[in-house]
Amino acid sequence: MAKLQAIRGMNDILPAQTSTWQALEAAFHRVVNRFGYQEIRFPVLEQTQLFKRSIGEVTDIVEKEMYSFDDRNGDNLSLRPEGTAGCVRAADQHGLLYNQQQRLWYQGPMFRHERPQKGRYRQFQQFGVEAFGMSGPDIDAELIQLSADLWRELDIAEALVLQINNIGASAERKAFGAALTAYLEAHSERLDDDARNRLYSNPLRILDSKNPDMQALLAEAPVLADYVSEESVSHFEELKALLSNAGVAFEVNPRLVRGLDYYNNCVFEWVTDSLGAQGTVCGGGRYDGLVEQLGGKPTVAAGFAMGAERLVLMLETLDKVPQQVPTSLYIVVPNGLAKEAQSLAATLRGEMPEQRIISHCGGGKPASQLKRAFSLGARYAILLDSEGLDQGVVRLRELKDGGEEATLTLDEAPVQIAQRLLRA
Repeated sequence: MAKLQAIRGMNDILPAQTSTWQALEAAFHRVVNRFGYQEIRFPVLEQTQLFKRSIGEVTDIVEKEMYSFDDRNGDNLSLRPEGTAGCVRAADQHGLLYNQQQRLWYQGPMFRHERPQKGRYRQFQQFGVEAFGMSGPDIDAELIQLSADLWRELDIAEALVLQINNIGASAERKAFGAALTAYLEAHSERLDDDARNRLYSNPLRILDSKNPDMQALLAEAPVLADYVSEESVSHFEELKALLSNAGVAFEVNPRLVRGLDYYNNCVFEWVTDSLGAQGTVCGGGRYDGLVEQLGGKPTVAAGFAMGAERLVLMLETLDKVPQQVPTSLYIVVPNGLAKEAQSLAATLRGEMPEQRIISHCGGGKPASQLKRAFSLGARYAILLDSEGLDQGVVRLRELKDGGEEATLTLDEAPVQIAQRLLRA
């Protein structure tokens, strides 16, 4: 019988990798807490209509990438491809939004059926931050500062560049889209297949093309900045002033539009050249019309999301992976002393809850157990024997070349070991 394998693009995270993930998650939690954001949790499964109405029916995500199916009741459901729509649905359903300000964060798995590649998977972990009820550019600046703080916390700030753009309101983008379509129609012989497919359904996405020939053609295309309102321009100028005042460097990228229909006015991305083609690490912006679009009361909003896999990949690429927490103490257990060993381990864990303490299980020769302790990188080993326990003592061995060995009474062992670990 053939072995069962993980589904393509849905990866296991093994113990050797989880310390990096835990460090990333802990850093994110510290930063969002520092800014006063609260956690919200919502299902991975939603009605498909939620994503069609929010993301847009003529986007790649909805047309090609969602995991959708009819359940036994005939309801069409989808695994969430992103977090904002579900966050908006949950917050509105439970009365958190109307005439209120909310700062929310979430994390968890998202799902998109696309070609798996390094840093981009079919099940991927995402961190998201959403802010509701604040209309000014100050909340846009706060979101960007929050993300910048996270890069500093992870020591990767120097490898990231902030790009921002003003994409105006929906009506303004439609007018620009019509002008862009007319321009591209006049040069239809120069369009690649991707541009032809998007020409009438979502022309602004053509601006994201990585094809050098398309970029050359777009250099002479209409510019979105010529179509946005004075109010939107004023908002964007104030945002730039706030970022400059906060010491956050940025580039204005007039081709930046983001891939989701619900964005308006300010959008931004943090990009890097350390990951090859997968250069966008974090992206977001304003989406003032989305709550109303999904059936709620008009509510201004802004947010961003970042893929955890790409951040882990950055930490690995830049050699910023944190060291695994070492095993502090390994208890070597001769045959017949399992009860005494587990009792001692329980006492030590109670006295030193922050330390990693392993009591050997499964029997075996003490020499083999010590070898295991060395392989785990343990700092110390406790060696038990019947005679010593009868006398109320244990031996403590420092596991390094030339390491000393000491005899400790059972009563003094917790304090003595704790002091030695603090000095290590």
